[in-house]
Amino acid sequence: MRVLAIESSCDETAAAVVDESGRVFADVVRSQVKLHAPYGGVVPELASRDHMRAVSLVVREALDRVGGFSNIDGIAATTRPGLAGALLVGVQAAKGIAWARDLPFVAVDHLVGHLLAAFLEREGSPTDKPEYPFIALLASGGHTAIYRVDGPELSQIKELGGTRDDAAGEAFDKIAKLLGLGYPGGPIVDRLAAQGRAENFPVPMPMARRDSLELSFSGLKSYVARALAERGMPKDEAEIADICAGFQRAAIGSLVTKTLRAAKAEGVDTVVLAGGVAANRELRTRAAAACEKAGKRLVVPAFASCTDNAAMIAYVGALRLARGERDDFSVPTATRTSLVRTTRKGGGPR
Repeated sequence: MRVLAIESSCDETAAAVVDESGRVFADVVRSQVKLHAPYGGVVPELASRDHMRAVSLVVREALDRVGGFSNIDGIAATTRPGLAGALLVGVQAAKGIAWARDLPFVAVDHLVGHLLAAFLEREGSPTDKPEYPFIALLASGGHTAIYRVDGPELSQIKELGGTRDDAAGEAFDKIAKLLGLGYPGGPIVDRLAAQGRAENFPVPMPMARRDSLELSFSGLKSYVARALAERGMPKDEAEIADICAGFQRAAIGSLVTKTLRAAKAEGVDTVVLAGGVAANRELRTRAAAACEKAGKRLVVPAFASCTDNAAMIAYVGALRLARGERDDFSVPTATRTSLVRTTRKGGGPR
């Protein structure tokens, strides 16, 4: 069951062909980073327009790599969550292809794609795949939560704790913007943090109490902003590196601590990292050390499977089609995930 999928939820236009075993036959991603960099973040209208220009190009390239439509058994697309206009471009393209080629169509939740991306078989991916159940930390620019995953279906995925405010990746971008480092900020902060000394700029870990799996990252940016207002902006790259190191130590510490706490509480032996922040080197290193100490198995997808891509969407679509599931062309797009959210946004007691 080879599925052609289109992903256009944010600022990457992507198309891929994957089967239900997770084997990646084609994976094409066109990034919009240069388009949005001057604005320090994604501009929804610009994203939608660029998706319109690029979607046919990435689809054609993916098809060329597998020998055309004769080797495609179904069509999938990200229908939620994401930017409304951006989603619409990819979904309408996918529906049009499915209708024109008389192929079955399935809708895929972007977050489910991230949660199952560790099953993809591509060059550079780990040889060992996770086994159900597993605890997944999904951390990206738009979403951050810890899930228990008992299977690939929506009903088998449960949120254990999420962020009350900013997503982890969003916090990285805000820190980078505060320091004038450019966009996207996550990779830049990660690179500079490796050169800095966190003890020179200590940042308290947010929501460190032991009885909660909820997360919070907006306070980290506020803490750094207040500190800079008191002591002044950094004078050289060494100071910037120390700030990045202090911030990253607190952010990553929170993610790793809460994820391992969830694994222990649920009695689950496998931990999976997912989402764009899973490409962070300190997160990978500290998660590996924490899992080894706790006797847990850690599975981390290949870098290409962490950031937004269509291969993860095609895989989930292939699983749905293999189960005999289909969606009609009336299925809508939505800006929110279909996964049940248990963490309430905002401050205050719980």
